[in-house]
Amino acid sequence: MAGLIKREDIDAVRERADLREVVEQYVTLKGAGIGSWKGLCPFHDERSPSFHIRPQVGTFHCFGCGESGDVIAFLMGMEHTSFQETVEKLAGRLGIELRYEDGGKGPDKAEIGRRQRLLDAHKIADEFFQQALQSPEAQIAREMLTGRGFTREHAAQFSVGYAPKGWDNLLKHLRAKGFSEEELTETGMFSSGGRGIYDRFRGRLMWPIRDMTGNTVGFGGRHLYAEDKGPKYLNSPETAIYKKSQVLYGIEHAKRHVAKQRQLVVVEGYTDVMACHVAGVETAVATCGTAFGEGHIRIARRLISDEGGAGEVIFTFDGDAAGQQAALKAFKEDHMFLAKTFIAVGPEGMDPCDIRQHRGDEAVKELVASKTPLFEFAIRAKLREFDLNTIEGRVGALRATAPIVGGIKDPALRPAYTRELAGWLGAEMDDVARAVTYAQKHQPSPQQEADRSSSANQGNGQNSRSPQRMDPAGEQRGGRGFVRPDTRDPAVLMERQALEVILQHPTHLTAEQWEEIFTVRFTAPAHQAIHDGVRIAAASASDPRNWVSAVRDEVPEPIKSFVSELAVTSLPTNSDEHLEKYCQSILNRLVELKITHQKANLLGSLQRMDPAQNPEEHQALNRELMELEQRRRALREAEWA
Repeated sequence: MAGLIKREDIDAVRERADLREVVEQYVTLKGAGIGSWKGLCPFHDERSPSFHIRPQVGTFHCFGCGESGDVIAFLMGMEHTSFQETVEKLAGRLGIELRYEDGGKGPDKAEIGRRQRLLDAHKIADEFFQQALQSPEAQIAREMLTGRGFTREHAAQFSVGYAPKGWDNLLKHLRAKGFSEEELTETGMFSSGGRGIYDRFRGRLMWPIRDMTGNTVGFGGRHLYAEDKGPKYLNSPETAIYKKSQVLYGIEHAKRHVAKQRQLVVVEGYTDVMACHVAGVETAVATCGTAFGEGHIRIARRLISDEGGAGEVIFTFDGDAAGQQAALKAFKEDHMFLAKTFIAVGPEGMDPCDIRQHRGDEAVKELVASKTPLFEFAIRAKLREFDLNTIEGRVGALRATAPIVGGIKDPALRPAYTRELAGWLGAEMDDVARAVTYAQKHQPSPQQEADRSSSANQGNGQNSRSPQRMDPAGEQRGGRGFVRPDTRDPAVLMERQALEVILQHPTHLTAEQWEEIFTVRFTAPAHQAIHDGVRIAAASASDPRNWVSAVRDEVPEPIKSFVSELAVTSLPTNSDEHLEKYCQSILNRLVELKITHQKANLLGSLQRMDPAQNPEEHQALNRELMELEQRRRALREAEWA
């Protein structure tokens, strides 16, 4: 089992990683002042950019939703990976060898190498299939796509390809790239016969199946030729990198939209995913030849932040018997979600691809919008099994449906569905309520399972947002009691400006200025907390790109986002020369503020002292006052020089 990564190696990853380069893989950035960039936040929907980064200190902050942190936190949020996974992946990209605490070990190097070879083979095969789609032989594949309403651009968007006829087209291509037969056998892209291995996919329209990070891990192929006696859809078998219960087709396209909208739309096929995305339903994914199960639910919960129940999961199934069975199978897993679950059945049993082809993009959006709560669907499906025109049928239906209603975890929904069920059955409300209560008490409750799952997920180290709120006195507060300093007070404003300079441009401070800053007293508690963090972090900080992260590590949890905010706030400068002057001016004024506090304390002591009784001490205090005043004037003159 992997141990904890050494702190200095984590710092090395932060130092070597280029925050701007990483962020630009997800966000279009434009300049926002010297050393600062901004763009539309990838963590929430917005029309104007409030997401800022400052690469030289390795920090991002969104002034809209409050998300903040360093390059590791950014990738954790975007890729939905753990801290250790993220550091290990970044280290791999940067060529940094990680060390682990207490003799612990990281991922097995041989296993990493084997996995990487599998990923490389799939990447090359993906490119091979896409190129083959442009060949004369692939005309039949292109016509099928066109017939389903997809253009060349749509095919390129989803990397659709073609597996040529023949037994060894891909085999020869990968052998020429240096892959051994043992490696090729492990990819799942080849079958074994009496004469060795041969291409598994032949004469098929191909879709790459990718994991959350965009790596191709498998393929799905649709048959095109009448002489092909294989299944209509053929998927890769499970391999070391492909587990069908842990992969959703289209997730690499959908994940950002799912996280933003807190909505997941589950469809049945590859072309359905394409049709939804092209039509504007960009939260659509599909399972790969298996039912929607626990592994998929874990992916969905991570993406929609399934904690408070505000998200929604919408299943779209054909209206035929098989589609209804699939919907009821999904309903059995409903208790694992806190999000609300729905079903959307297409008109006349059409799937999303058919709907788009025959009725247009808006009809696909309307399908999703017309969703029915999955509880209602399940109850009505169960009611159809009974003859409600007879007493025996109604009693049987009540016994069958009461456990469904009793299993509803939302205490506000349960009585509402109890009333609905009474109406659908034509039964007395009290009779139905008693049956629901009995079922709830005497059968395993899905709520208990959901509670256990929720408890298990608490304390898992994942970051959660602490949005600002207003307290009764009108002060703006962050999570767990953080009071945002009121910058209408000139002294508090000065403190904030000084912290912005200290966090953003630590290399502009001289050793003497650092000594002065360490002794300054800040009046706003949040500013003082950051100042304490600065003093602690400065003792061990070595690289400017780790500076803000080091400070964040030393402040209370509610203050961390505020540190990032100060670290990316644009300074009122337009040139390097102006920036230098601004930094020095702010720091001088901070020291001047410190001198003002010291003078106030001395004046108080003088006023309480009798000069006749303590003449020497009185004179000493006066001299100290004069020295402080001279120093204050020197600072002011230096600022105006």
